[in-house]
Amino acid sequence: MYWEEIEDKILLHTPSGFSFSKNLHYLSRSTNECLFLIQDNKIRKVVSLETCTPLIEISECEEQILTIEFLNHTRPENNSSREEVVAYIIEWFDLKVDLREFYKLASGDPLLSHAIKKFEGLRIMGIPDLFEAMVWGILGQQINLTYAYTLKRRLVETFGRSIHFEGHDYWLFPTSYVIANLTVQDLSELKMTVKKCEYLIEVANLIHKDVLTKQMLLETNDVKKAEKILTQIRGIGPWTANYVLMRCLRFPSAFPIDDVGLHNAIKQANGSPTKPTRSEIMLLTQNWIGWEAYATFYLWRLLY
Repeated sequence: MYWEEIEDKILLHTPSGFSFSKNLHYLSRSTNECLFLIQDNKIRKVVSLETCTPLIEISECEEQILTIEFLNHTRPENNSSREEVVAYIIEWFDLKVDLREFYKLASGDPLLSHAIKKFEGLRIMGIPDLFEAMVWGILGQQINLTYAYTLKRRLVETFGRSIHFEGHDYWLFPTSYVIANLTVQDLSELKMTVKKCEYLIEVANLIHKDVLTKQMLLETNDVKKAEKILTQIRGIGPWTANYVLMRCLRFPSAFPIDDVGLHNAIKQANGSPTKPTRSEIMLLTQNWIGWEAYATFYLWRLLY
């Protein structure tokens, strides 16, 4: 991925077909998001690096070129840290994946053809940090998306750190170290179930102690092996595991087949009066092999 520095700005050249506006629109789906701010077609976010926490603003200066600016005097002096910022954005926007094969497959698929026409240029917006991805998966279990965002905000604003700039607090997600050292009582005050509190603390301990790492999961190079590792953790079922494998690990074959949102999207795309059964889904999606994650993400997008 080509990028260059001009004065204090970074210019990141994006792949052909990438749509910054489509991805920004996806990121704007909740007014209760607490980890970034979108205004005037720009997105601001604090990025947590090993040595510093720069506040960045991303915008599109011209087609297929993103401008990255460092705000509040947070531009890292060393080049390696600026490279880390670029790598984070590339991963966040999933800019390395070539979607031409997916679009070719989807254009002839009765479930996907409408979605790709409507959202072409959209990427699976990622959650590069494994702990954050797993926490978000756990928070979202068996509740609606609106309340999941409420729980996330409570967690972040209670146990995270922030940078204040131009009247706004830019929050960093709490670290696994911080959550690992909490009690169930500490977390239950955020109005989440005792079970979820236990799951979050357990996952935090596994990640903080390096018993579970992103690299470990990536090195399996196999979605089923990685899923098995995750589902051995208490509180992580197949849905949460595949969600993490989609959004954080970028396994293209990750497939949360039992997801209620996916069932509703298939029902909508099919014009069916009833939601599909599992066996019907397996039949309808047999042509998605290798692209299940993107197919699911595009269908989800039809719902909002």
